[in-house]
Amino acid sequence: MKTIKEAFVSNLNGTSLGEVTLGSFLAPVCLIHRAFILVLYYQAKGTLPLPLPLISHLLLDFSLLVLPLVLSCTILSNVLLQVIVCLTLISACVLCYICRTSFQSSALQPQKIVSNFLQSSVQFHQVPFVTLFRVFVNVKTAISILAVDFSVFPRRYAKTETYGTGVMDFGVGAFVFANALVSPEARRREVTGSKMSHVTKQILSVWPLLALGLGRLVSIKMTGYHEHMTEYGIHWNFFFTLAIVRLLASVLLVVLPAGQSWLFALLISGCYQFALETTELKTFLMHNRDRGKDFVHANKEGIFSIAGYVAIYLAGVQIGLYVMQQRHQVKDCLKMLFTLSLGSLVSYGALFACQTLVEPVSRRSANLPFVIWSVAQSLFFMSLLGLADMVILFSKGASACRFLPSSMNFLEKKTDSPVSRSRVEVERLCLIQAVSRNQLMFFLLSNVMTGVTNAVVDTLSCSSSFSVCVLLSYMLVNCLVIYVLHICEIAVKFW
Repeated sequence: MKTIKEAFVSNLNGTSLGEVTLGSFLAPVCLIHRAFILVLYYQAKGTLPLPLPLISHLLLDFSLLVLPLVLSCTILSNVLLQVIVCLTLISACVLCYICRTSFQSSALQPQKIVSNFLQSSVQFHQVPFVTLFRVFVNVKTAISILAVDFSVFPRRYAKTETYGTGVMDFGVGAFVFANALVSPEARRREVTGSKMSHVTKQILSVWPLLALGLGRLVSIKMTGYHEHMTEYGIHWNFFFTLAIVRLLASVLLVVLPAGQSWLFALLISGCYQFALETTELKTFLMHNRDRGKDFVHANKEGIFSIAGYVAIYLAGVQIGLYVMQQRHQVKDCLKMLFTLSLGSLVSYGALFACQTLVEPVSRRSANLPFVIWSVAQSLFFMSLLGLADMVILFSKGASACRFLPSSMNFLEKKTDSPVSRSRVEVERLCLIQAVSRNQLMFFLLSNVMTGVTNAVVDTLSCSSSFSVCVLLSYMLVNCLVIYVLHICEIAVKFW
């Protein structure tokens, strides 16, 4: 059975760049749907949170934010375009209804309302779409690591063997990028004490990831759990990659200016690609032989791909520095989103040039095209989430429902108003905020539950309907545990 499962996730070639890009539209559209449902409820009842808030908000968020993502990579994967178009049309109709209601109740002309919106002041403690990006990357990763073991999960979405662009390939790069967005360097935290003491702190800070990596390694070897050897190697796993990348990037940014990290990201990935092209390194990485020779041969993919992931991390720090800047008006936020979209477009242009002139994307080696693709797709996804946030913010102003969760807020002079108290309560009941509070715990729980599910269920022989039910149950357990921790205001820290 182990051999069969390993073969099931091996020798895959991925999907097109267009299909991966198409999948980025689903989460923003679902986010808008969730907001509009709350707006319509508020207009009908004049109050929020929902009745029985502890369970109703969880079920609403799970149904509108998690359920569609599960269905999109299983039974609806072949009609994803039609699903997204239908959901977008529904959202557009609801937005038109909200706007018409607002225009009828206001003495202002539509042009004046839009102008006032652009001039409006906003406030937020965290950049909302950065939180959304990190949460949705985590949720999609949690879904995929179990779904890939079921036949209902399209093989083109799984990680590629050598070259190609699978959805899960992007998930790996996006996870590193997401961590970099909120790194201490991106948040402009000053280095206290000597540089050596700072480096020591960074070494100590990654011990939880190293411990989790060792725990995963031991559990896999003891249980005989199936593993894709060409993914990271025999002993390596993603926890080790996260730890080493964070440590190396932090050390580099002690001596290098964080404001120029994009340049060093390009330099590192460019030099690494040059080494792949001019030495025997590419041949060494792409051929699965001599695994038993030594530790380097056994884990060559995990070790050498670190160069590419460090480049992605440094690029993420650069983007984090930009998006974390203070912006006080809606029009400034729109300019930021335009810049991110432009950056994504330029990166895609560079990607097409690299794939034509150099080589295709390879997650296995984390080559230059993979670095550029990870950054380009991440910027595009962030732009869509930011645009969705702007739509939600506009609907707040149009409907007078000022407390929709996980979005920007209009500036208020009174911090203890009924609106502020309702907003705090709605945020407390939000599944997105729950995952955001305990992201590493959610990722760890998903890995544990994936192992448990594989031990209990014969994933390869399940029907499509049963597979979806298992995936939904698995995600519901993950979300419920994290939600309870959030309601109890517990943030699980490993250090």
